[in-house]
Amino acid sequence: MTVEGSCADEFAEVRAEFERNFAERGEVGAGVHVTVDGVTVVDLWGGDAGGRVWTEDTITHVWSCTKGATALCAHVLASRGELDLDAPVVEYWPEFEPHGKAGTLVRHLLAHQAGLTAVREPVPPGGMLDWALMTDLLARQEPFWAPGTRHGYHALTFGHLVGEVVRRVSGLPLAEFFEKEVSGPLGLDFWLTLPEDLEPLVARTIPADRGEALPSLYVTAMTEPGSMQSLLVGNSGGYVTASDTREAHAAQYGAVGGMSNARGLAQMYRPLALGGEYNGVRLVDEAQLPVMSGVVSAGFDRMLLAPTRFSLGFMKSAANLHLPAVERGVAMSDDAFGHSGMGGSLGFADPGARMSFGYAMTKMGPGLGVNARGQSLVDAVYRALGHRQAPDGTWFR
Repeated sequence: MTVEGSCADEFAEVRAEFERNFAERGEVGAGVHVTVDGVTVVDLWGGDAGGRVWTEDTITHVWSCTKGATALCAHVLASRGELDLDAPVVEYWPEFEPHGKAGTLVRHLLAHQAGLTAVREPVPPGGMLDWALMTDLLARQEPFWAPGTRHGYHALTFGHLVGEVVRRVSGLPLAEFFEKEVSGPLGLDFWLTLPEDLEPLVARTIPADRGEALPSLYVTAMTEPGSMQSLLVGNSGGYVTASDTREAHAAQYGAVGGMSNARGLAQMYRPLALGGEYNGVRLVDEAQLPVMSGVVSAGFDRMLLAPTRFSLGFMKSAANLHLPAVERGVAMSDDAFGHSGMGGSLGFADPGARMSFGYAMTKMGPGLGVNARGQSLVDAVYRALGHRQAPDGTWFR
């Protein structure tokens, strides 16, 4: 296996860890991309993309990294004064009111505090790909807790909730808004609905190897019928098993449906590492960045059943080193914010280091966050930047 691309000398350890991922950690096909001060310092790829060589143009399913793109769309509108994150959702989406949800704020949707972590009504086959169906089900649903009183990861519903607010405010479907305001101006390899002519570039997802340990989420899903966890796993309309189909790639699924690569992830976050603007494209005002990066949900996650930390729409560093590996999150600096995807993909901005990072792969790993492959690359980047690591895993200057 040959690693292709470029890597600045001072980031040679990133290349070494990327090569170790293939040699020792079961990597099949992947890419890693890093920018510092807006300049690309790492752009590496290699491996197999489903019977063909992984190239610089290969794209893959990045799962919950999509949530970062969806959250960014909301913050673009907020930065322009078109969306009030402290306003009730019903001001933009009147049908959302039933079952005591009139007091649900837009920030509750972004912070995983809305209590709509799973769908109660049966979702028909393919239903998660039907935007109107899903937004109607969620608007009519009773929350699992009083909105704003606790938090729990909205794994499959975040995109419909936040994305519908984006649609109501902007007048554009989420995927069109993202292309018009983010991916198009920045020239990103990142799509919320993948054009059919790009389908040959897709490297299909390879499931994780079965291990002995399972995250508490899955144990509860299998042992407690009717729980949020069982509804999440068992009531997706078959999405997880059909996620690598053309139908799924073409659909708009703002929680987990994004198609991208390491370059697309890192370059989406690049403006956010530089005060909100890159190369003449301003995504948000600089004043919006503390709103995007400040922790608003922290502690025990009612869905994942492990400690998590979220800002308004983005994951924060939560290494959870005291927990089994399958329960751990990602170790970054406290300045950093971004999102991981199921199996280990990751994108984030670190404004304090003026750095952005992206990693995408085909072979999924175990656990809830990144695994040893992605974390080894993050750690190598921070070491190259001269950071040190605290006992809890957080990196600091």
